[in-house]
Amino acid sequence: MTPVLLDGGRLRARLVEAGPYAALDVVTVTGSTNTDLAAAAGRGAADRTVLIAEEQQAGRGRMQRQWTSPRGRGLFVSVLLRPDVPPSAVSWLPLIAGVALAETVQRTTGVRASLKWPNDLLLGGGEEWLKAAGILGEAVAGPDGLALVLGMGINVLQERDELPRGAGGLPATSLAAEGAEVDREDFAVALLTAFAEADDSWRAASGDVEGSGLLDRYRALCSTVGQEVRVELGPDEQLRGAATDIDSEGRLVVRTGSGRTTAVSAGDVVHVRRA
Repeated sequence: MTPVLLDGGRLRARLVEAGPYAALDVVTVTGSTNTDLAAAAGRGAADRTVLIAEEQQAGRGRMQRQWTSPRGRGLFVSVLLRPDVPPSAVSWLPLIAGVALAETVQRTTGVRASLKWPNDLLLGGGEEWLKAAGILGEAVAGPDGLALVLGMGINVLQERDELPRGAGGLPATSLAAEGAEVDREDFAVALLTAFAEADDSWRAASGDVEGSGLLDRYRALCSTVGQEVRVELGPDEQLRGAATDIDSEGRLVVRTGSGRTTAVSAGDVVHVRRA
């Protein structure tokens, strides 16, 4: 079936003219929306500029993994952000996007959603969670100071036989494969509106995730907490233990078998079993 492509004019009417964004474009195909917006940031593009691609030919996720982006089947969106918060707080933006994404999925589709630390969207629950989306934040230095480009790649309409295997050994899924009937335009509007509202709360609190309530919202959605995990820290370095918390810096707190507690700021996490 030929996919119905997104209408940039309608999205601009809903999210720019009547919404919280400064600019929005939809392109049929590009290499990477993150790469394109990073270049736009260097040219002085405004805070909350949005780029959506129907197809990406060089989409990527965390750890430089390729993200499969078939035309008209998902939502591949990047947002340029210039928040006036302490630089140490900016690393929270991809996690905040994860909160907005998981909450939007649950509110609009009824599909159970969770977050695998730091910001992979998992659907399903029960014995097996399946990966449906990833989020990638990249800092960009330019003439107007530091900016962040935040990319989200979400599997929306793919059937199960169209889905690749997810990163970290996780099978992939999509909203449609989990039984949701989704209008991509309405979902894009709901997601970007929810993200802007969360971003507003975070900025109003000067980047304080505890004061804004976002830390508690993230903890409530994070299925990594309570799991026995293996964290790949490098080619020859692993950390194994029980994931016990997410701290105020967005780090995963892991307690090893010896009782030592380590806060991890970056790494590839594999859920082994419930702790």
